[in-house]
Amino acid sequence: MLSRRQTSGLMLYADALEAFGRDGVLGQRYDEVPVGQIVGTVARTRDFDGEFRLRNRALTGRWRSVAAVMARGVEPPVELIQLGELYFVVDGHHRVSVARSLGRRSVTAQVLHLCTVAYAMACLRLPDLPSKAAERRFLQRVPLPDAVRPELWLDEPAQWARLADAAEAWAFRQSRRGRALTDPETLASTWWAEEVVPVLERLRAGGAPVSLRDVQVYATALGARDRFGWVEWPADLADQVFDPAGRPRATG
Repeated sequence: MLSRRQTSGLMLYADALEAFGRDGVLGQRYDEVPVGQIVGTVARTRDFDGEFRLRNRALTGRWRSVAAVMARGVEPPVELIQLGELYFVVDGHHRVSVARSLGRRSVTAQVLHLCTVAYAMACLRLPDLPSKAAERRFLQRVPLPDAVRPELWLDEPAQWARLADAAEAWAFRQSRRGRALTDPETLASTWWAEEVVPVLERLRAGGAPVSLRDVQVYATALGARDRFGWVEWPADLADQVFDPAGRPRATG
């Protein structure tokens, strides 16, 4: 379990990259970056908290001098690395801290944009990294199309392993019927289109809550299938998975 300091601190770039998985370089650019999406650092986790408030009081003088320079309109671009919708400071921690304290909505930055296996949503914080690491391992086994990945989210890391097992079991059953889903990309896209999407359509039409993401709805159905031992999805699937108020039924 993460300590309070770990959950309230800045996200370390190396930990985030390990969780999300590097998948190439998209490019570099100068841009106006939303301050609220700058959530981490390459190295300075001890100097600032998760809101970029100064934690190391020995740096107070430096912070004030940067604030005075910025008040005169002198603001060199900060240097950031982008993973998905999240940004990590390479250089310019004090400038980001001052900008946040002044209520600035954005800062000018030089950005190196890296692609990742698991998509980094803007809402993610330190406690979410274990689930994202499990998602990355899932995607390495079942490489879903890029268009699907930004909406993926499951609360429990173990759910990702169950989902990967379900996809590979589905592909095995298809092979027994004479279909050749030989490469992982074909397996993943075909499973999503022919298995997941039809199940989602039935569950959504039957009242699955709109607050749940597609993969959460499907994972809930998998839990019910495991509990009841279904070989095929039942005709009254939505009623079996969700109660009349749209809450997932207990799946044990």
